[in-house]
Order: sequence, then C-alpha cells, then structure tokens
Amino acid sequence: MFGEIRNPKGERIDYTFHAGAPSATRLLVIGHGVTGNKDRPFILALASNLADVGIPTLRFSYSGNGSSEGRFAESTISKEVADLGSVLDSVKGYEIGYAGHSMGGAVGVLRASQDLRIRFLISLAGMVHTRAFAQREFGAVKPDHGFMWDDTECPLSQSYMDDASLIDSVAPKAKSITVPWLLIHGTEDDVVPIQDSKDILAQAGPNASFQSLPGTNHVFSGESNTAAMITVVREWLKARGW
Repeated sequence: MFGEIRNPKGERIDYTFHAGAPSATRLLVIGHGVTGNKDRPFILALASNLADVGIPTLRFSYSGNGSSEGRFAESTISKEVADLGSVLDSVKGYEIGYAGHSMGGAVGVLRASQDLRIRFLISLAGMVHTRAFAQREFGAVKPDHGFMWDDTECPLSQSYMDDASLIDSVAPKAKSITVPWLLIHGTEDDVVPIQDSKDILAQAGPNASFQSLPGTNHVFSGESNTAAMITVVREWLKARGW
C-alpha cells in the first residue's frame, strides 16, 4: 500500500501492513528489538489483533534485520532512529502512533522526542539505559569478532557498542515527549530490567502511564502473557479514541 520504503542509505525496509477499518485515519507502526524482526510472534499477534478491531498497523524490520536490506553489524540505535524516520516519511495521510519493543523502545523515545509526527508512543519492555544494557549483555564479547548471545547471524560490532555507549540513556529525553505514552514491562524480564521503565517514567510528564505485567518475560512468551499485553495496548488506544 505504501510502496517501497528505503532508509537514508538506500536500503529497502521490509514491512507488512494490516488494514483495519476502511475509514481509519490512524496507524500504529510497530518496531522490534535487537536481534529481532517484524515477524516475532508477539509482534505479529499485536498487529493482527489490532487490525481485527479496526486499527491499521504496520510492522517492519529495521535495516540489517529480517528481510530488510543492510548489514546487521551496522544496526545501531542511531541508524534505526533514521530508519524509523524513513518509515514515517512513507505513511502519509495517517495520524501515527509508534510501538517499539526493547531496543525499538529506545528508538521510539529518541524519535518521538524530536519528531512531531509521532502522536502516540508505546514502549514494550523498552530499553532505556543503553550503555548499561550493552555492557551487561555483551561486555564479555569482543566486538567485530564475537556475536550477540552466541547467535552467528548477529555479529557484535564496535559500532553498536560505541553508539550505545554514546547515547548512554534515553531517560533524559522523556521530558521532551508530550504525547500520550504507554509503558508496559513484565516483572520477569531478565533482558531489560523493569527498573528501566520505572526510571524513565520518573522523568516523564503526566502524559505517561505505566503497566507492569506479573510473571511476564522480555518477549511476552506464552499465550496468556501475549494476550495480556495486547489487551493493555488495545484498551489504552480505545480510551484515546482509536
């Protein structure tokens, strides 16, 4: 529907559009986390469920991930902020919301703090303290030689580590986000601690709200946990006229 989407480097961004109600004027764009892609089960479930109740969604893979063009080793947070900008450039005619998971959550905060086209923001187990995350998860891996979580398809680059370190934390950007903002985090998340969401919430304005999901891990595994996350998102959007 939106034609070919390419980022500033000319790399094609792979996406899937789920049409909602024919008269819908709002669109939720969904971005994934580090080593992920648009086809993660909970992302697919979220997009499909929202479309079924009339809300159009577009889920996409950042460059270097999934079937999008580009090298994974070049997939930094800053590059993904630019990727998201290219997606927003391509979905004209809609009022846009963005939902980002994990590193995609950090991308959303950085983009929404500077891009007024994002009118609603959702952080799903959103990464906040980027330098701490990179050191905690990959500090023992030699950049440009090792891999993220021993996945040979996901080489750890010095560029990724440097970018995460330079950003350090997206928490200071919270005060720049004035649109409605929902943060969801599972209590059993052992990848991005729930404290990340609490820390950025403390710096956010009254437009932000937080929902913890007891017993839920980083990727909302399990049918009931996925359903709980979707229900929170759906009801929050409904309360805001979606």
